[in-house]
Amino acid sequence: MTKILVTGATGTVGSLLVSSLVESGRDVRALVREPGRSDLPDGAEVVQGDLSSPQTLEAALDGVGGVYLMWPGIPVDPRVVEVIAKRAERVVYLSADVPDLADDEPATIFHQDIERLIRKSGVSWTFVRAIDFATNTLGWADQIRRGVVRWPYGQAARSLIHERDIADVALRALTTEGHHGARYVITGPESITHAEQVRIIGQAIGREVRWEDLPVETARRQLVASWGNPAFVEARLEAWRGFVDSPERVTDTVQRLLGRPARTFRSWAQDHADDFR
Repeated sequence: MTKILVTGATGTVGSLLVSSLVESGRDVRALVREPGRSDLPDGAEVVQGDLSSPQTLEAALDGVGGVYLMWPGIPVDPRVVEVIAKRAERVVYLSADVPDLADDEPATIFHQDIERLIRKSGVSWTFVRAIDFATNTLGWADQIRRGVVRWPYGQAARSLIHERDIADVALRALTTEGHHGARYVITGPESITHAEQVRIIGQAIGREVRWEDLPVETARRQLVASWGNPAFVEARLEAWRGFVDSPERVTDTVQRLLGRPARTFRSWAQDHADDFR
């Protein structure tokens, strides 16, 4: 494998992936919007580029064999995938746990659109379909500092994944053979309820943190005001409600790919304890 281009190189997963590629002696190029403000390790070539401007990718793809693609939630632009497919041999796309769609089936989330474009592009591809990140619980940080988390569906059981495991799986897919056409659904090693997650975070920071179930209607109003997307809020609430009776699934994909268990939520909380203090 020749040079590897990492998009979203300053993000939660991308920054870890860049560091791992440098540490393993790989030739890595990091795509960032503002090179002067990036804090990436020595050994990574930092270049300016933006997925919202596909023409900026041409120079960044020069000599590149593999691409880690993270879509930043901007409108889907097929030109990005077209440019990558012309220059690269392999794409590893950080997706979500979405169902496969036929070519003529309408997408319900942008990940499905991107996946379909990649599948039809002719490039060798791997989809890393990550269950929700454990880092999403950082949204509770202010409440945890106050000692009480008020959120809906405390008994919703989630299999949140550590961002380091996502980066490690992406690294494996980028640097070893046998991953073309794979759709890897990766999760944490167990499903843990919202309330238990809060208790574990409290233990990690050395203080008791209580959970209080927030009425769904109150949560709906607060989340719409905060997130600004009523449809997304409704989808999240419905998913959490479902995880009360049917815990979020757990896969053994991390174990199979990396030869070790996925990191636990407890280990994630310990790694991020300072973020909650």
